[in-house]
Amino acid sequence: MPAGGLRRRRTNLIGMAADYTPHEVSTLLAEGAIQLIDVRQPHEHDAGRIGGGRLIVLDQLSAEAETIDRSTPVVLYCRSGGRSALATQALEAAGFDAHNMTGGLLAWEAAGLPMEPDGGFVDEP
Repeated sequence: MPAGGLRRRRTNLIGMAADYTPHEVSTLLAEGAIQLIDVRQPHEHDAGRIGGGRLIVLDQLSAEAETIDRSTPVVLYCRSGGRSALATQALEAAGFDAHNMTGGLLAWEAAGLPMEPDGGFVDEP
């Protein structure tokens, strides 16, 4: 982390916020450096999720945006990365430091990272 305890905003070559891999998200979450938001449907979230995050269904994101801490970077995820990419764009447009998790929960599971609850799985939308 840079001097002063502030993370530099990670961007791609055209200045947009960069996506994070599941391993990067795992590390950042363990450090308490991000807010993690699952934008899937409740039945998907109940079937399997990343611990330490919260559920905000994609179609409720605009209504819930003010409940998200603007001072902490936000990482969004879904099943495969498509819905969370849309959510990331929406939050960026609203002034948040928002990032998508590449590959979604499918990539998280493929990387062998832990899910909740025990025996959790990636459900269909």
